[in-house]
This record gives sequence, structure tokens and C-alpha cells, in this order.
Amino acid sequence: MTASVTAPAASPAPAPTPLTGFDIQPGQRNVILGALLVVMLLTALDQTIVSTAMPKIIAQLNGLSLYTWVTTAYLLTSTVMVPIYGKLSDLYGRKPILLIGVSLFLLGSALCGLSGEAFLGNLFGSGMVQLVVFRAIQGLGGAAIMSSAFAVIADIIPPLERGKFTGLFGAVFGLSSVVGPLVGGFLTDHGTATLLGHTIEGWRWVFYVNLPLGLVSLALVTRFMPLLRMGNGKGRIDFLGAALIVATTVPLLLALTWGGTTYAWDSARILGLFAVSAVSLVAFLVTETRVKDPILPLALFRNPVFSVSNVASFIINMAFLGVVMFLPLFMQTVLGITATNSGFTLLPLMAGLIASSIVAGQLVARTGRYKPVMLGGGVILLLGAYSLTGVGVDTTQFGIVWRMVILGLGLGPAQSLFTLAIQNAVPREQTGVATSASQFFRQMGSTIGLAVFGTVLTSTLSTELPRYLPQIPGMATQKVDMGSLQGAGLGGSTGTADRITAALDKQNAVIEAALRGDKTAAAQALQNTALPTQLRDVIAGGGIAAQVRTGVEAQAAQIQTALTSGSKQRLNTVAQTLPEPLKTQLSQVPAAVIGTPAATALAAQIRAGMEAQLPTLTERAVTTTMTQVRAATATAAKQLTAKVSQGTKLGFSASVRHLFWVSFWIIALGLIITGFVPEVPMRAQPKGEAPAAAPAH
Repeated sequence: MTASVTAPAASPAPAPTPLTGFDIQPGQRNVILGALLVVMLLTALDQTIVSTAMPKIIAQLNGLSLYTWVTTAYLLTSTVMVPIYGKLSDLYGRKPILLIGVSLFLLGSALCGLSGEAFLGNLFGSGMVQLVVFRAIQGLGGAAIMSSAFAVIADIIPPLERGKFTGLFGAVFGLSSVVGPLVGGFLTDHGTATLLGHTIEGWRWVFYVNLPLGLVSLALVTRFMPLLRMGNGKGRIDFLGAALIVATTVPLLLALTWGGTTYAWDSARILGLFAVSAVSLVAFLVTETRVKDPILPLALFRNPVFSVSNVASFIINMAFLGVVMFLPLFMQTVLGITATNSGFTLLPLMAGLIASSIVAGQLVARTGRYKPVMLGGGVILLLGAYSLTGVGVDTTQFGIVWRMVILGLGLGPAQSLFTLAIQNAVPREQTGVATSASQFFRQMGSTIGLAVFGTVLTSTLSTELPRYLPQIPGMATQKVDMGSLQGAGLGGSTGTADRITAALDKQNAVIEAALRGDKTAAAQALQNTALPTQLRDVIAGGGIAAQVRTGVEAQAAQIQTALTSGSKQRLNTVAQTLPEPLKTQLSQVPAAVIGTPAATALAAQIRAGMEAQLPTLTERAVTTTMTQVRAATATAAKQLTAKVSQGTKLGFSASVRHLFWVSFWIIALGLIITGFVPEVPMRAQPKGEAPAAAPAH
């Protein structure tokens, strides 16, 4: 039976909330919910607000090598601890776990802001290492907040009304994903201030901004929230199960984070991490079947609502992150939108997500049914994913906006209703662990999705780009990294043009050496199929030096023949074809001299003079030829830059369309699985015996 705590009959005080079993008045409930919204917003913001501050953090703390660890440290601790905190909150109450979480989060925030300050010295080795460690502390707090907040909603809100609030909390995540980078960028660029003679860099406020609101929320939770304990506080902690969760999740997350980027997927390090994770998982499953009070009761998976909902949520979130992470890259690379504006372009998606989250919650609260809303949202989400498969180089920014709106409208129900369905189907005493498990599977889906879609995109790009990119002379391969892609796509072909110009300059240096007679350079130049025929003939003939020598020798032979022929007319005819100085000199030769030994001596003298001019003539010819070659190269560089930019857009568009098709089919699978989620009518009272009321202390 479901018990509720009521005030004594003689007391005129209002009765406790009968639908939750806790003695919480509406005003007290609203204060608690407000405090939860604030700390959840801060926690969600912290997952995105740091990204725009990282360049300046790296520059000041000199920590480029630890760049990814600033995110990875938070990801690891905030993910692994979620199910552990959920179980602890069932045993000892939501309030102490939430207070611990908020305190750790605020402590981590303050320490992150202090990273690299002089008074910390060489703690942990350097300022960047300090930041990584303190981010891990933040993650420990964030995990407690995330695992407790939704469970608190289940504790103090009747199931039938719960949808309105879970939708509101789901909207917080959508808001934070857009506001985070904007706030982070603003504080980093404009937040530098001097306080008591000490300069505080703008990026530090990215962390300090959590403190005032967080402290207010901490005070409100301390003052107004009851203990909210499901058990008697005497249960045993499954330390081995908790350790095995860590041993399973940490290697898996590291493998997914490093795979394909830091290390190859088939490297010994990545395969070893997967192996450790798999062995730990088997050990965890065996352990949880044998302990009396498991950290994650496997019996929950026999509940079809719990198991099917978590599978569907895992799959849908895997596809969702793939879209959200790579859509801005598409907009920058293909549509030429700047990084800042590409972030703004996600606003329609988040607006749709926030609106549909709230509306979905209201619909569930009014109808008492969640499955039709989940399926309706899934269909809209599938339509949004399908619309993305049609994007290309001709897609306008408006074309992206309406697709984002559809996608956001479909995502809203998926972000909140799975948790609601799970809470409605499990016994009250397992609300915390069930809620935290749903958060855990959702986060794992997002992490795995990021790894999967990153691999899919990289693999597809390696196939598609060569189909569209022109071969750049002087470049053996056409490998283009993400930085090059964005540079090419932004029409700021600065990076692309520089690479092409450098390649063509290198080719020109080879051509010049070949023209000067370098045989090795000549062999290399002749392998260039784009080499003009005239240049090819010159180089194949030994270069300009050989060509000039041949020309000089031919002219000297003509002059000698004319001077020894005895014919003044013939000499004049030859003189007309020679440079002006030689022409003048030969026109002054008396007719009587022609054909005499004196003429032969004059011919030898002229030949010697012409041979002495060979180096000058050769240099002049090389300079003239290379001027023409460089002019042609400049034109070719512009043409190649345009072709590379267009080819990059076409190749990247094809690759992203393939990625969106993968996302479409994954979402379709998630929608099919959602159809198998049993619908348990939303109850007016929680399932299971109500706990005893606990005071707010």
C-alpha cells in the first residue's frame, strides 16, 4: 500500500503533500526547485562554457599538450560517479549527496579559477596540470548534482505533475549548450579586471561566475530541502561494485576519447583499454548478482520500462550528439559561416528543444500518458534527421534554420520523457539509482556517438575528398585536415592559397634548377605531367644554358661563314638577324677584307666575345623565363585555390550527408525501440511505500 505522512488531526496546519509522502509545502517546493534549476544550469553550462576560453588558457598556462584533458577529466569523473551517487542518495538521502555535489562543484570552480596562480607554486607540476585536476573535482560535484536533481523532482513532485518540471529541467540543458560558449567567450575577451592590485584574467571568471549563484543555491538547499531519504541509512555500500563501475567506464571513455585521434583504433593502447573495460564489466555483472545491496541492482533491467527506455535513450542521444557536433563544422566549411555565427545558427534547434520539452511535459501532465508524446517527438526527430540528408553546397542559412527547428522540436521529448517513464515505473526506494542509471546511459550514448560519428566522418572524407579535389602540382598527397577544410570553406582561402602557393613555389624552384642544367632537378621536373611542352623541350635539351650555348654557336658559325665567303651581301644578310652591337660591327667590315685571313681572325674574335657573354645571356634568359613561369603560377594558384575550395565543399557535403544518413537510421532504430516501451499509466502517487518524513536540516 502507499502510505503518506499526514499532520495530526487536531493540528490546523496544512497536510503534507499526499502524492509524494513528504511534508513539503508549495512555497518550500518552489524554492527547492529554483535552487535545483540554478545548480543544474551551472553544471550544464560548465560542460560548454570552457571551450571558448581554452585558447587563452593554453596560451597563459602553456599547456597545449594537455588540451584534451581539460575536457576529458571532467567527462570521466562526471560520468563514472553518476550511478554511484544515485545509489548513495537512495541510502542516505538526496540532501547530503546534493550538498556534497554542490560543495565539490563550487570548490572545483574556485580552484580552476586559481590554476597557475603564483601562490599555488608547482602543485601537481604546472598550472595546466592543476586545471586538469581541479576540473576532475568539478566533475565529481557535477555528477552528484546531475544524479540527485532529477531524483529530487521524483521525490517532491507527484508523478502526474512531474512531466511539467522534467520538461523545464530538460530545457535547461538546451539553453546551456548555446549560452555556454557565448558567455565563455564574452568573459574571456572582456572580463579581465584588477582587484586589490591583482589582475584577474578574463578566462578565470569562466569558473568564478559559478560561485555567487552556487552559494545561494547551496544555502537554499541547506535551509529548505528535507533529507529525502528512501532507506534507513543503514544499508551497506557496495564498494567492489563501485570500483568495478570505475574500472569499466574509465578505460572505455578513454578509448573512445583517444581512438582515431591520439592513437589509432587498432593500436595496442586502445585495444588494451577496451579489453580492460570488457573484463571489468564481466566482473561487475558477476559481483552485482552476489552482493546483498548492489550499487546498480541488475533486477532493474527486468523492468521492461527501465531497460527498453534506457536502450532507446542511449541510441537517440548517440545520434543527437553526432548531429549537433558536426553541423557547425558543416556550416563553417561549406556555407562559409564564421565559428561564432555557426554557434548562433544552433539557436533555432535549442529554441525548438526548449519549447517542445516544456510542451511535452504539459501534455503528459494533462493526459497522464507519455508514450504517445515520446513517439510523436521521435517521428518529428526522424523527419528532422531526414531533412538534414538533403543539405549541400547550395543550402542557404535559412535552409539550415528550418531544419534545426524541426530537429529541436523532436529532441525535446527525448531529453526528458525517458527519465520520467523510468521514475514512474520503479519502486520509490530505487528512484535515485534508476534515475542516475538513465543519466549514465544517456551520457554514454553521447560519448560513444561522438566517437562513432567522428570515425564515420574521417573515413568518408578519405573517400570523398579525392573525388572532388584537384591534384596540386608538387604535392605527393592530397591529405587535408580539418583546419585546412575550414580554411578552404570559409572563402578565406588564406590557408589553402598558402599551401598551394608553397607547393607551386617548390615546383618553380625545381624548374629553375632544371633550366640551369641541374640533371637531378631536370629528371624531377620532367615527371610533372602539367609541365608546358616548350619548357619540357628546353629542360629535356639540357636547360637554358645548353640552349643559349647552341644558339651562340650557331650565330658564331653563321658569322664565320659570312666573313669567309667573300660576299658583302651575304654578310649584310646575316647581320640583319643579329643583335644591334654585332649588326653595327659587321656592317663596318670593308668588302675587301671579307674572305681574307683578317676576316677569319675577326670571326674568331667575335666568337670569343660571344662565348664570354654566355653566363650573362644564360642568366638573362633564365630570369625572363622564370618571370613568365611565376606569372603563370600566380594565375594557376588562384584557379587551384578556387577549385580546392569548391572541391572541399563538395567532398565535405557528400561526407556529412552520409553521416546524417547514418544518424537518420540510428534515430529510426531508436524510434522503433521506443515503440516497445511499455506505457505504465502516470500514477497520482509514487510506486511503493512512502518514506518517513524528514525535517529540513
